Amino acid sequence: MSKHYVELLAPARDVKVGMAAIDCGADAIYIGAPRFGARAAAGNSIQDIEQLATYAHKFNCRVLATLNTLLSDDELRYANQMAWELYNAGVDALIIQDFGLLETHLPPIRLHASTQCNNTTAEHVKWLQDIGFSRVVLARELSIEQIRKIRRATDIELEAFVHGALCVSYSGECYMSECLRGRSANRGECAQMCRLPYDLLDADGNELLSQKHLLSLYDMDRSAYLNELIDVGITTFKIEGRLKDENYVKNIVSYYHNLLQKRNDIIRTSCGKAAPVSNANPDKTFHRSATDYFLHGRTRPMANHETPKSTGEQIGYVAAITPYNITINCDADIISGDGICVASEGFQVQRAEQRNGKVFLTWDKAHSMVDVSKIHIGQPVFRNYDHRFNDILNSMRRQRKRIVKIDFAETDNGFRLAMTTDNITASQSFDYPKQPANNV
Repeated sequence: MSKHYVELLAPARDVKVGMAAIDCGADAIYIGAPRFGARAAAGNSIQDIEQLATYAHKFNCRVLATLNTLLSDDELRYANQMAWELYNAGVDALIIQDFGLLETHLPPIRLHASTQCNNTTAEHVKWLQDIGFSRVVLARELSIEQIRKIRRATDIELEAFVHGALCVSYSGECYMSECLRGRSANRGECAQMCRLPYDLLDADGNELLSQKHLLSLYDMDRSAYLNELIDVGITTFKIEGRLKDENYVKNIVSYYHNLLQKRNDIIRTSCGKAAPVSNANPDKTFHRSATDYFLHGRTRPMANHETPKSTGEQIGYVAAITPYNITINCDADIISGDGICVASEGFQVQRAEQRNGKVFLTWDKAHSMVDVSKIHIGQPVFRNYDHRFNDILNSMRRQRKRIVKIDFAETDNGFRLAMTTDNITASQSFDYPKQPANNV
């Protein structure tokens, strides 16, 4: 049976989140450079990135830095200087979008073509391979057949998104924010126009829908298709989320690590024994429902027109409503501090009482403004903050370890000490005089 090398690539808002991702099973981390990353609000200092690289390399984990905005001519010199600083800090690869960087004197470092390069065809990916890229981050919109066609036509490493937020525009081709707000997504300044409410009008100007989130897509979740993506030739599975918090990253990385560990014909590119969340569940942290996007065509709804916010996990249905509380049909164990979402209304539970198979929920009237007129009997109820689950994530401490076997043996002239970890052995023999034991 042939073995596939597989890498789980996790986002890092900062060095702390990056280390947590490694502990939970990530094989590689991508993190924003001080400037020129496609998330302007997620930059990190060279010193912090060096600290992350030092920790990551203990487990053969790679650190990738994002330099993936479009650059002006006068920025190229500074971007090149930053590339060298990142290389000297231990970064393993640069994720770039602007090909102008290729005209500068770059360090001897791997280059990955960002999804912002609009990597949608076999011809384009082959061209990127020919001009020296080591990896291509495929456009999110590709189907499994399109990915297969690219794999057959190229030898380059292929990276695919498997989880996280989606943009309503094609990868690397979003100009809406720039046109309407003067903030370019290709400069890392997206105003997230697709998360705003809009009115829908017909050709005659008649209003069909009012203030609906018509462009707000579900989040991507391709966890059910990992085996298919491996078989079609994907080598790296990428989780979106360089603006997400530590608990989100711990949960999602653990979830995908646990799934990949079930397959015995793959070799993970990192080493060491991770300590993932055993009961990881994507519904338990930031979650806008889920879509596999266009992997197998348009198979189901992809957007939530009611809210762009996290809805979380569905736990039941509304059974009764009063101005200050609701009763729901629910089997989940809800506690004070949980977050509840019904329709577009949300609140934090102040008190939860079990009553004859139903749960009676009360919110803090002084701090939660809930418009009960929007809530109706029979509507689905979601928990978008699980207090107990987040307490578990908060209590996790750094635990990834490398298992070392130590062998101490006698030789003719002395002794030999050998240490083995992840199929790598180092040994040292030394002479030492031997004396027979004088007593028991």
